[in-house]
Amino acid sequence: MNNELMNLIDAVELDAVSASLNKVASVQAVIQRTLKGGHDYDTIPGTQKPTLLKPGAEKILMMFGLTSEYEIVDSIEDWKNGVFAYTVRCILSKNGAKITEGLGNCNSKEDKYRYRWVRPEDVPIGIDPNTLKANNWGKVRVENDEIYSQVNTILKMAKKRAQVDATLTVASLSEVFTQDIEDMKQFAQAEKIDNMNSEDAKRFKVNFGKHKGMTLGEIINSDKGYIKWISENAKDLTLREGAAMLLEANKEAPKKEEVHEAEQEETFFDLKNEDLPF
Repeated sequence: MNNELMNLIDAVELDAVSASLNKVASVQAVIQRTLKGGHDYDTIPGTQKPTLLKPGAEKILMMFGLTSEYEIVDSIEDWKNGVFAYTVRCILSKNGAKITEGLGNCNSKEDKYRYRWVRPEDVPIGIDPNTLKANNWGKVRVENDEIYSQVNTILKMAKKRAQVDATLTVASLSEVFTQDIEDMKQFAQAEKIDNMNSEDAKRFKVNFGKHKGMTLGEIINSDKGYIKWISENAKDLTLREGAAMLLEANKEAPKKEEVHEAEQEETFFDLKNEDLPF
């Protein structure tokens, strides 16, 4: 062990370190109690820690009184070949003093931007739909020829990832949350629901229960009650929405009740300046 490292260790005040760690733990506990699951963060199957989402990151910055600034540190804009990539830096400051920073990258070669899902009959001429990847909706995946309309979305995603990355360094929040797959589930669900119509819903294949392997369109013709159960109980939000859409389109089901619950009153963080770790 070299002398510089020994000098650093000798200079540490153990009582002060212990107090700081306890304060960090207290802040982490307050954040965990206050943020809302499914909105501020989400737990994705197969991951060990919940994923911090943009609304949660914004609340944490508000809690600490931090302001954010962004700058593009690297970019590729190849309009000829449809390749776009951005790396953004997010700088967090308080009272004009820099606290920390984070980086975020997004590019058009990510699957959710590179491809789009279409019906087999809408596949470009010359491509055999049977050779393409298919999903539960009966759609197939083709190269996205509308990537130019998503350039701003790609830039915003890089900015969002930089913000979450910077936020996770505050109070050692990487111990509590991750962002490795931030936004993937949320984006996929929103995209499916926004683009869904009743014909899409009919093609959705159920992979559980007594009608496993059948589509919603097949099930509703023989067991409408099961479609109603799916619309109320399925864990997959897009499946629930698809089932509800079919019930409405069928016009024999009762009017669908409002799905969204009244927004709960925001809970403010019960922390004082002296509780903050910086």
